[in-house]
Amino acid sequence: MRLGWTRRRRERARIAADLYAQIVAQARRPAFYLWFGVPDTVDGRFEMIVLHAFTVIRVLKGEGDDAERMAQALFDRMVADMDRSLREMGVGDLGVGKRVKKMVSAFFGRSVAYETGLGSGDASLSEALRRNVYGTVTANEKDIAALAAYVRGQAARIEGQAARDVLNGAVAFAAPPRDDAAGAK
Repeated sequence: MRLGWTRRRRERARIAADLYAQIVAQARRPAFYLWFGVPDTVDGRFEMIVLHAFTVIRVLKGEGDDAERMAQALFDRMVADMDRSLREMGVGDLGVGKRVKKMVSAFFGRSVAYETGLGSGDASLSEALRRNVYGTVTANEKDIAALAAYVRGQAARIEGQAARDVLNGAVAFAAPPRDDAAGAK
């Protein structure tokens, strides 16, 4: 009995790692930094990972025990990557825990703001993006509006996917607009 539970947990962790790799790959697409005005910094990349992780985790919430466990495994994988990344950047052992705690808190705060923004008008989502994704730069209204439209489209696209596909590690992100011209700016 215990062996089956351990095997399922390992499989869930593997699938969560696959999902997280897809999230990171999407978040690192050059179009966001070249055409959407997202700062190409550690903070900007963190914000894009959080934004894409949010779109996946939100569709798993409320979809049953397996989906809830997968959402938790995905979140745990993201936190482990934050910890690893901070250590690679040279943050000392004593500082890693505090920074990870701040990043986790940031994820939850942003998730609430993005969920509220998706449930209400464009102004609410745009303000959340301005505050978070563009918080370290003066943002262009056109860039904020384009990113808000992208987020709404991605959220709808992922909601439209079968939950079992996501549970099996397949999330179908759409390419951001102008992605094919990302290197031509």
